[in-house]
Amino acid sequence: MANNKLLRMDNVGIVVESLDEAIAFFTEIGLKLEGRATIEGEWAGRVTGLGNQHVEVAMMITPDGHSRLELSRFLSPATIEHHRAAPVNALGYLRVMFTVENVDEMVSRLISHGAQLVGEVVQYESSYRLCYIRAKDGLLIGLAEELNNSI
Repeated sequence: MANNKLLRMDNVGIVVESLDEAIAFFTEIGLKLEGRATIEGEWAGRVTGLGNQHVEVAMMITPDGHSRLELSRFLSPATIEHHRAAPVNALGYLRVMFTVENVDEMVSRLISHGAQLVGEVVQYESSYRLCYIRAKDGLLIGLAEELNNSI
């Protein structure tokens, strides 16, 4: 039997209502737009199980080049119910966490894009300052600031 090992995680996929707004939001965090395309046809529907689909996709990459977000806007079939207003203890995928240099400054910038702080910015021991923020379309993300000094 062959030894099959995990090579890497390629990306996390997120379905959004507005691709342009999502690109602007994640660009503000510091991701870069790697590419944008329209995907359609029967082959794609065989992968997703949705049949014939038409989707606008944008691939965002982190500054270190190791992590990607695939943002998708479905033109057809139409999107269905969402769970974006669900609290953070809801079952399923919760959020994506980003490490930033300055949480307070990033929160201010994202609020200017219509985002809202979910709870408050808190400090975990002498290691991190953390918060959850909800984008204008309801998408939940986490922000973490590593603390290099002892408190």
